[in-house]
Amino acid sequence: MTTQEMLSPQRPDFIAGRKKNLIGGRWVDSASGRTIDVVNPATGGKMCEIAASDSTDIDLAVSAARSAFEGEWSRWTPHQRRKLMLKIHDLVLENFEELALIETLDMGAPLSRTKGLAEWTSQVLHFFASQCGAGTVATPENSLPGDFLTLRSLAPVGVVGGIIPWNGPLIGLWWIFGPALATGCTAVLKPAEDASLSVLRVAELMSEAGLPDGVINVVTGYGRDAGQALAEHKDIDRIAFTGSIGTAKSIVRASAGNLKRLQLELGGKSPDIIFADADLDKAVPGASMGVYTNSGQVCVAGTRILVQRSIHDEFVERMTEFTKTIKVGDGLDPNTQLGPLISQRQLDRVMNYIDIGGGEGARLASGGSRLGGALANGFFVEPTVFAGASNEMTIAQEEIFGPVASVIPFDEPEDALRIANDTPFGLAGGVWTQNLATAHKVSRGINAGTVWVNCYGVLDPAIGFGGTKMSGYGWKGAKEHVESYLYPKAVYINLG
Repeated sequence: MTTQEMLSPQRPDFIAGRKKNLIGGRWVDSASGRTIDVVNPATGGKMCEIAASDSTDIDLAVSAARSAFEGEWSRWTPHQRRKLMLKIHDLVLENFEELALIETLDMGAPLSRTKGLAEWTSQVLHFFASQCGAGTVATPENSLPGDFLTLRSLAPVGVVGGIIPWNGPLIGLWWIFGPALATGCTAVLKPAEDASLSVLRVAELMSEAGLPDGVINVVTGYGRDAGQALAEHKDIDRIAFTGSIGTAKSIVRASAGNLKRLQLELGGKSPDIIFADADLDKAVPGASMGVYTNSGQVCVAGTRILVQRSIHDEFVERMTEFTKTIKVGDGLDPNTQLGPLISQRQLDRVMNYIDIGGGEGARLASGGSRLGGALANGFFVEPTVFAGASNEMTIAQEEIFGPVASVIPFDEPEDALRIANDTPFGLAGGVWTQNLATAHKVSRGINAGTVWVNCYGVLDPAIGFGGTKMSGYGWKGAKEHVESYLYPKAVYINLG
């Protein structure tokens, strides 16, 4: 019996054989019949197969979504959509143990983490369900001569294309499905080829809840085939993408064909600033897990830890000691805090950055190695700390997307802000201090969409988040997210 078999709960029946696309309410193979192997990143072993779709499959899914948008779905009232979303909520929560296990097996996150997403999922579904009346008609006054009544409303944009990454599909899918259902849009979602299984299972549950055919479609495949075809498709009205800057640039170019609306959440190289007066008992574990959560595969990860020079050495020593207590292992082990990276490709990328960091003169204070032994077949790397780094180093400028922290010393608050903002990214940041004036000044000064003070990484879907500069544009969550799935419409009625 393997180590994983000893750890594993009953493997879901869903993870077996060949997984199909959901198009127009039917589960179908890719038109080409090609498939992609699904690999468990904790073991390197094959679990099942998903469809390797291309432009033909995307055409079919977009056509189904358009038919649904113009058909029965367009006649659903906000109340009907809200009832459906609440039914989906209940069914998803009833099956969340299975969904969490699928997510752990597919992308490696510890089961303790994936199970913990249940409350967030409940919260996000309730939020979007509450937004089903976002297109309510208003009657603003006008300044026209004569007797005119003006009606202003928000109407659904149409068919939305969603492309989500592999680092948290069980979360990412709701940023597409939630606002689409709330506003009366329809959607075609292309999950990452490295982690599609939880999305496909959620789609099954949504269909079981009574979702009309074609409202939600899921097409799996490689980005260069299915993703590019979705971005270029002339019958897609809006694209929501989360991923790398390079892919985003391709999507921007592809969107020009019909000037489709775009929402882009891209990378980050977020600064987490530790002042000398910070409570290190909280700042050390808080900043550490701001890097290492989900094995560093988080866009908002605070991987540039800026530490006031007077406490730099103490902070590094304490962070190194904390890092050694983190349990890395198979996500099925209830004691595991960090699971594997998603793939061999990502492991190679992270290890290359670790080599670069040492070559550029940063001091490797902790970690830096691939884990062997019982974990040798998986894609595991130690949580890593580089001390005495400078902001000009590659490891401080480029997004690694792995458990690698660069600790950078600074002197005065002005220095911290200069270093914090010396990056092409602007997604998030953090501040640790017991001085209220410092907290206000520095949090205002960080050029990022979200800043945390004396904490890191908490998110409320009713508040939302987004980025600036090369971290993209558009807002996820809150009314701004919902309204980006709508367009304003004015009607003038001559009463004379």
